[in-house]
Amino acid sequence: MTDTELWVRRFHPADEAATRLLCLPHAGGSASYFLAAAKALAPEVDVLAVQYPGRQDRWRESGLTSVHEIADQLVAALPSLLDRPVTIFGHSLGATIGFEVARRLGLQGVVPTALFASGRRAPHRRKVERVHLRDDAGLIAEVRALAGTDDALLDDEDVVRMVLPAIRSDYTAAETYEYRPGPRLDCPIVALIGDCDPRVTLDEAQAWQEHTGGEFELVVHPGGHFYLNDKMPDVLRRIRTHTRALNPAPPGGAAFAHAVQPG
Repeated sequence: MTDTELWVRRFHPADEAATRLLCLPHAGGSASYFLAAAKALAPEVDVLAVQYPGRQDRWRESGLTSVHEIADQLVAALPSLLDRPVTIFGHSLGATIGFEVARRLGLQGVVPTALFASGRRAPHRRKVERVHLRDDAGLIAEVRALAGTDDALLDDEDVVRMVLPAIRSDYTAAETYEYRPGPRLDCPIVALIGDCDPRVTLDEAQAWQEHTGGEFELVVHPGGHFYLNDKMPDVLRRIRTHTRALNPAPPGGAAFAHAVQPG
């Protein structure tokens, strides 16, 4: 497999779509979390669901424990998919990775149309968190508490044994992430949270505004950290409205209207 095939799943390829949506899952999540989103948005938007190492068809690989390393490797795998405007959506850990991906793409002259940052505090708002240091039972207890995974799966010892390494590596990446000061993004940022999320306060979500030189919007949905499980259709409608408002230039790689112009 090429690096692109390792990192990206196109469950419903939309070769004629004017835009692409890069979707980054939460800690312990996988590309298949966005299977329904890919189906719902095709053929209008080509959904690129990211598969981190250490899970599903990449289970033989060791998980990565650094957001910066994940972003570096993912961006290195994306060039062939940057032939049209790309919007970024990330949930929880995926929001932080999405921010770092957007930064790196900007350095290459490709500015995403927007960053949708879901269920995550702003990058510079650091907290001391030690979930990744817990024993296996403690780590699983945290996953249960956030209600993002079917309890029946977590009751299966074989399943738990298979997914624990990826969960631990993801939590390590999320909790040890260090924000590096730099220029603000040139693209709009939309921050989305659940109103009962125990991991993100309204103030921490509002602080995403400090990371864009463009427009900012804060959207609050009813629900907890995984409000997205119930509100995915609403979020996809918002993303579709955004992509329909774009006026992309004809295909031509990074030379889209969204690319940074010299000077």
